[in-house]
Amino acid sequence: MNYEETLQYLYSRLPEYQRIGHAAYKEGLDNSLALDAYFNHPHRQYKTIHIGGTNGKGSTSHLLAAILQQAGYQVGLYTSPHLVDFRERIRVNGKMIDKSYVVDFVERYREAFEPIHPSFFELTMEMGFLYFAEQKVDVAVIEVGLGGRLDSTNIISPDLSVITNIGLEHTQYLGNTLPKIAGEKAGIIKPHTPVVIGEIEDEEVRRVFVEKAAAQQAPIVFAENYPDFHAQKTPSGWTFQCKEYPGLIDELGGFVQEKNARTVLTAVEELQKMGYRIPKDAVYDGFAHVVELTGLMGRWQKIQDKPKIVCDTAHNAHGIRYIGKQLESEKYDRLHIVFGVVKDKDLQAILPLLPKNAEYYFTKPSVDRALDEKILANEAANYQLWGHTFDNVAEAVHAARTKATENDFIFIGGSSFVVADALPLFMNPS
Repeated sequence: MNYEETLQYLYSRLPEYQRIGHAAYKEGLDNSLALDAYFNHPHRQYKTIHIGGTNGKGSTSHLLAAILQQAGYQVGLYTSPHLVDFRERIRVNGKMIDKSYVVDFVERYREAFEPIHPSFFELTMEMGFLYFAEQKVDVAVIEVGLGGRLDSTNIISPDLSVITNIGLEHTQYLGNTLPKIAGEKAGIIKPHTPVVIGEIEDEEVRRVFVEKAAAQQAPIVFAENYPDFHAQKTPSGWTFQCKEYPGLIDELGGFVQEKNARTVLTAVEELQKMGYRIPKDAVYDGFAHVVELTGLMGRWQKIQDKPKIVCDTAHNAHGIRYIGKQLESEKYDRLHIVFGVVKDKDLQAILPLLPKNAEYYFTKPSVDRALDEKILANEAANYQLWGHTFDNVAEAVHAARTKATENDFIFIGGSSFVVADALPLFMNPS
């Protein structure tokens, strides 16, 4: 098989939750443990850092990877989902896994892994772990897929766990209250392993984390206590002021990045206590050049000027709330929003957060989980959000670009998969 045929095999033979939903969800770690045993536990050959939470775990993972990379470490980075290329999920020092490695892995090991019946996520995670070992990484930053306690990645024994925040998501699997979801996310807290908690908005959630950490005898640190931290929004991103890093520039422009920055700086401090050599210039460089260093995409990413077009992967109420605030801060003549979601999203929580002074282009991403655009438009009308429907993202984007003038603003989002469908429309063919 060539690379494209190999990907088609992976998508067709292995169920991927992010694309097809519940039919691909496999609760428990049995498959992950079986695969890991077959490959002789490759993640034990390097240090790991585990990043969980509802939102911000992708940005946090990439920022930490960029900082460690600039500190001189060989850094693996495992994240999901990908936006344009499957290989975004598995990187070493910002470079995507080789296509030939993906092909060889499947051809070499399919007779061994097919009887285990792994999910897409379980197998590609193990591929990443093995690749990192063969690339002799010093440390790998591992992003949780779904939840924490029963997530496939929870077979690792990290040096540090990070939980960015808690919001309502995947309630059919994680629970329908914030404390229940926090309990699942807290499953990545390991015995005697420090854990950094990012944003806390609920005292019951705080108590869940404190009690879990105490039970595991794990030191717990809250990023909200990071001292003397001040943030200033700039046209190109953020400037942060604190004692250790005065004038710290973050090229990521989303409003949520203020919270992420506190979390990352707290995590860096904990890693330094463990003996990680992270000089100040590595922190400055990591924040200032995270996109170039890691290939991060889809976080309040500007993809065109005149009209200004921005995309963002925020896909639940906790994330969309920040998008609404950000759109309020932008200057434009007219606002156009290309918007689509997947079926399991809580529209009653998301739609009230969207601006009413916009023309909407309701659409659906090219995944089986996508919510029909007409259903979305009907629901949106209940919240005075008006627009037209489009069968796919490309048509919606084309309509918005055709309608918009130079001083207008186009936002593309609602789902990672909407952004994934949109980004190639703005890329030069290679």
